[in-house]
Amino acid sequence: MEIIDQHVKGIMEGCKQRAKDAGLSFEDESLEYIVTNRDMIELSPKVMMPTLYDYWVHDVRVISGKGMYELYPNNPYETVINTRPPISFYNDNNPDWLNVMIFYHVLAHIDFFQNNLFFKHTWDYDFNGQALADKRIIAKYRSEKGRWVDYVIEFARGIDNLVGYHETVSNTVIPDENRIMGKLDYYFDIFLQKEKKVTQNEYLKEIARYNRIIKSKNEEDKNTNKVENIDSSPSNTVQSGAEYLVVSEDDFLIDVRIKYPEFDAFYKRYTEKKDNVRMDVIQYIMKHSAFLEKEENEWMKSIIEIVRNTSIFFQPQIRTKIMNEGWASIWHEMLFMQDDRIKGHEVDFAKVNAGVTAMPKVGLNPYALGMRLFYHIMDMEDRGCYSWDYINLHDELKRKKFNLYEASDSFPKDNSKEKNKKRGFDRIFAIRENLCDFTFINSYIEQEFMDKHKLFVSGKRLNRERMSWQYYIKSRKADAYKEMLIDTLYHPPVIHVSEEKTAQGPLYLVHKFEGKPLKVDYIENTMVGLEYLWGRSVRLETSEPYYPGDMPQQKFVNYWNPPAPSPAKPVVAPQSKQEPKPIAWKRVLYIMENRKLIKREIN
Repeated sequence: MEIIDQHVKGIMEGCKQRAKDAGLSFEDESLEYIVTNRDMIELSPKVMMPTLYDYWVHDVRVISGKGMYELYPNNPYETVINTRPPISFYNDNNPDWLNVMIFYHVLAHIDFFQNNLFFKHTWDYDFNGQALADKRIIAKYRSEKGRWVDYVIEFARGIDNLVGYHETVSNTVIPDENRIMGKLDYYFDIFLQKEKKVTQNEYLKEIARYNRIIKSKNEEDKNTNKVENIDSSPSNTVQSGAEYLVVSEDDFLIDVRIKYPEFDAFYKRYTEKKDNVRMDVIQYIMKHSAFLEKEENEWMKSIIEIVRNTSIFFQPQIRTKIMNEGWASIWHEMLFMQDDRIKGHEVDFAKVNAGVTAMPKVGLNPYALGMRLFYHIMDMEDRGCYSWDYINLHDELKRKKFNLYEASDSFPKDNSKEKNKKRGFDRIFAIRENLCDFTFINSYIEQEFMDKHKLFVSGKRLNRERMSWQYYIKSRKADAYKEMLIDTLYHPPVIHVSEEKTAQGPLYLVHKFEGKPLKVDYIENTMVGLEYLWGRSVRLETSEPYYPGDMPQQKFVNYWNPPAPSPAKPVVAPQSKQEPKPIAWKRVLYIMENRKLIKREIN
């Protein structure tokens, strides 16, 4: 692995200038390395982060990757990591014209990293340097504690998908001091309505009085003859006709305190309650585990915190995969097609680009889907299709020819195509800044997009005559396709600690059921790790499917000493006309105590 030479760096700098001229926004500094396929295989398990801490699972994946490469050799073009400055890696087999295309792709990735709000918590520090410091800490503890360090890492990684990612992002997008209501908002929204429960008539009168106050204050500010020598009485009001008008919010609150002396005490209690934010599972264990509080075990908290911070850092990348790759693909195509360095390599570019952005009939290519959806959004915005005129238009032919800016008299006649095109760019830049994969798909996958690209949801069934699997078109509806895509997105289970049921005893976890059960195969190993870190037994409440017509299941199941299996029954092939059994859900409680797992049904 080595830094690119000056010739290639000059190509990169030229691509940076063209990308910025096109509207992309990113920092000037960046690091580029030339790597071999072997380097790619060794860095992939560490998410291409050379300074990430060492862990035995990484070594296993490297060995597996080398075996796969021997069977299926391939040349990955590039990869980029979200650090400060951004670091990107390029295959040593890439020619200059291909590097131009890849540089545009990487720069679009960097633009996405540095502007999408779901990455905002990663903007303020260099994770590459932080990872190096974390690696040294773990190496130090490994030399002192030995294999126990790997046990702690493994137990922490078993629950690192339960980190409070959304809370972390919300605290960076909306600071804590802004998330707590001010006294005035609290007075109207909570104090009057929930605490004092005033009548609707009294509440509306109070709002009307405050509106008159603000209106009067604004008029006084515009008037040169402002009211001066305001009386210093507690109410601090100015007489105007038959009414007394407060000249500031603070003065209004003074009158509130006169009427409700207990207001400040209620507001203080509200802020204290607001500050008590629910911790994720890892945070709760670090703070409340009696086992970790012991002096000889405090070092484990550092390891667990490193695993948690690493997980939070990489969370937005998996949540924006389709958008990120689609954004990079649309820009490498648009910018490379306008680059004069493409001359003589048009066919080569077409082959590479088609291989990257081909839309499969079965399966999902995030590059292809994201790129085509961005193009579709630009086209729809350029024609004004996100308007009531288009939504209320039901004639399919007219919808295809619809253009709000050419047909409507409400827009100037000199409305050029360049101006319409700018609307499309503004729309996709706003999407790049504010959305993730879920909101992107849920908001913009529509029937026009489905019909345009002839997309469908495929099904799989067994052909009993040929004894082979058949794929068939299950649906061409946008809602079905959207549901299929959403099902493929990363969505970890929502599990939180029930503080009331824990109460310094067994750790009680509650799974918020969202229609999908937990993977039972992973429950035992994960709860063994939790029991070790907590120092006591662990409970997990979740939901599991059952068929109402089946025989009642055992209430207690010991997974270490399972009951003897019942005699096998002959399997009868289901008839085509047979209706599927209805599935119901029941709440169950998994109990891990002394490394023994028991399952109990909850009545």
